[in-house]
Amino acid sequence: MAKGTRANAALDKAGIAHGLHAYDYSADVDSKGLAAAQALGIAPARMFKTLMAWVDKQPVIAVIPSDQRLSLKKLAAHCGGKHAQMMEVTEAERRSGYKVGGISPFAQQRPASIVFADDVQQHASVYLNAGQRGLLLDIAPIDALRFLQAQCADILEG
Repeated sequence: MAKGTRANAALDKAGIAHGLHAYDYSADVDSKGLAAAQALGIAPARMFKTLMAWVDKQPVIAVIPSDQRLSLKKLAAHCGGKHAQMMEVTEAERRSGYKVGGISPFAQQRPASIVFADDVQQHASVYLNAGQRGLLLDIAPIDALRFLQAQCADILEG
């Protein structure tokens, strides 16, 4: 397993503090984010997953806690759109340059608007995919938001 990806290389180049954490990835689990949180012994609410979506045919990256579900209706409303849908796997991989199960919001091949669930601001650090299955990075939310020029919004179901 590589110890570096485009995602952490971009953070290194920008001088943003972060850590890298490897774990045994399994494609056979229902929730890869929850499995990763368990493998690292961290609270699922601190493990964030990166989801690729379309809002009125515009690509959007949604980053939410692994123990929550994305509200496509709230995502569309936040982005000023009428309709949101999840991207197909092949399109998500092509746009991001990463494999599903390892998609990072950092250093994607084709940039898109990024929206974090506002829950991210409750934590001193969060865990995100580092761009490779079985490799996570931890980072202060304020640093991630600033680097990605991301917004925070209520985009969760419930």
